[in-house]
Amino acid sequence: MNEQQQSLQELQHIKKMMERSSRFISLSGLSGVGAGVAALIGAWLAYPYVFGLKDNIINDTAVITLAMAEDYRVILYTYLFWIAAGTFLAALLSAFFFTWIKSRKEGIPIWGVTARRLMVNVSIPLLVGAVFLFRLLQFQAYELIAPGCLLFYGLALINASKYTLAEIRYLGYAQLLLGMINLWYVGYGLYFWAAGFGVLHIVYGVYMWWKYESKS
Repeated sequence: MNEQQQSLQELQHIKKMMERSSRFISLSGLSGVGAGVAALIGAWLAYPYVFGLKDNIINDTAVITLAMAEDYRVILYTYLFWIAAGTFLAALLSAFFFTWIKSRKEGIPIWGVTARRLMVNVSIPLLVGAVFLFRLLQFQAYELIAPGCLLFYGLALINASKYTLAEIRYLGYAQLLLGMINLWYVGYGLYFWAAGFGVLHIVYGVYMWWKYESKS
């Protein structure tokens, strides 16, 4: 090995060390695939309730009582709420599992300074979005829930992209675009939701796995 090649390897090593210290690079492409599959399954389960093929109400008596009192807990007695909650939990666990495997393989702690920065920057838009969407539910503006989810999630990804792999920014842009289009096609929210959280996640995850993980 000549001196030039050795210097180049040292520079590459320094670059990797800097990336590890400033960015959370253990985010696995398979996490995106797992989250996307969970979202598509959730959309499939929700379809008959969204389009009135099945009754969305779990307990008619409780719903009538809570609705008359204008109690927000009425949402807990709908199948769609529990499908959404289960889908979110499955996607979160899937993302954590594959990221944990990649972190262990690379010998990088899954919970460090960069991971905390990433979580903070993801959480701020998501928490604001959760409050906003909760108010939409209270005003029964159900048609705006799907585009709202896409818009705030897209903002969260863009906001967090400076602390992880840069490609995640483009996934955020795509989510924003779908959310804005969905605002003019509110009756098709479930399809946009499935496309954004399902298909885009799978495409992104496969691409990231192929680019960063398949060769290793």
